[in-house]
Amino acid sequence: MLTRPQLEKYADVLLWGLTTSRVEPYKPGDVVLVQYELPALRLAEAVYAKLLARGLNPVPRLALTPRMEKDFYSLADEAQLVFQAPGQAVLHENVHGAMHLLAPESLTHLSAIDPKRIAAAAVARKPLRDILVRREEKGEFGWTLCLYPTRELAEKAGMTAREYAAQVTAACFLKEAEPVAVWRGLYEEAREIKSWLGSFEAVALHIESDNVDLTVTPGEHRRWLGLSGHNIPSFEIFTSPDWRGTSGRYYADQPSYRSGNYVRGVRLTFTDGVVTDIAAEQGEAFVRKQLAMDPGASRLGEFSLTDKRFSKINRFMANTLYDENFGGPHGNCHVAVGSSYSDTFDGDPATLDGARKEALGFNDSALHWDLVNTEPKRVRARLADGRETTIYEDGQFRY
Repeated sequence: MLTRPQLEKYADVLLWGLTTSRVEPYKPGDVVLVQYELPALRLAEAVYAKLLARGLNPVPRLALTPRMEKDFYSLADEAQLVFQAPGQAVLHENVHGAMHLLAPESLTHLSAIDPKRIAAAAVARKPLRDILVRREEKGEFGWTLCLYPTRELAEKAGMTAREYAAQVTAACFLKEAEPVAVWRGLYEEAREIKSWLGSFEAVALHIESDNVDLTVTPGEHRRWLGLSGHNIPSFEIFTSPDWRGTSGRYYADQPSYRSGNYVRGVRLTFTDGVVTDIAAEQGEAFVRKQLAMDPGASRLGEFSLTDKRFSKINRFMANTLYDENFGGPHGNCHVAVGSSYSDTFDGDPATLDGARKEALGFNDSALHWDLVNTEPKRVRARLADGRETTIYEDGQFRY
């Protein structure tokens, strides 16, 4: 799918992303987990060599194949479903970075699995994720995520393999002579926009499009994040709002694949911060089960905007990493139901305990599901003095 020079450039960009995603610099001897799916083997090999050259200790892990994953959810008994391999917690307590190379060979192999079984396994793994969140809050851990093009992705997105790979290379600037330099430039532009957004100290955001009329409360002690190296590519600028102040209706016109299920046309109504009505043009039963996963699954964990001037993505990609960064003619906004990001706290996230997060309205859940709207829209910020100002319109920030 990608040429050797493109693979080397991709690996360089991922190294930039991993380095940028962590507060503290990496030191020789630090441990980096490299989790990859089989089609991404050549990219994993390129990354592995570059990590070694940096004096780091890569730990490669091959993800489950579609058959193994289907067999797990089909055949595992209740104890096996929540089983955690010995040493997992030890690894999570000692790993300094992680790279996740997504390359799915199937998007629908879990379509016949009861979503409750998938949810049970996700809830069981949450303590491991919490370890990494805590360590990231302390600046001890960083991560990055990318996508390697596969024929399955291309087919589900309605493209040829060549067209799909072209979207990936364009989005990650792999045809540029120095793609890392391009990412550094975007990083600086995004930093200025985030600072501008933070200067408003908005008490509410109002999002309007043909099918969206939603009010989101940014909350106290929040900051905007984005282009932090965590996701490659990443053009979104986001915050984790106070979930209690969410009200109105939201519509995701962008379809999504999740846990083997194809979902389209999700409509959510929020009342006093909680989803009170759910509808979908396809996959409604699955959506309802996902949002019933735990108490936080029906609350808002993220609000995000993507500027069309940054993103080169102009097609549905059948993958959330790309679809949540869609540029196209109108940019996009997306919300995530489920867990919030504690690093949107404007102080030291390491000082946040569970009680403090709850008091500030940071949501907690085993779920984090991004739902994308690409309609033309306007986003207005309501300020403490009652004034309103438009911060986003025609697919771009009014910066």
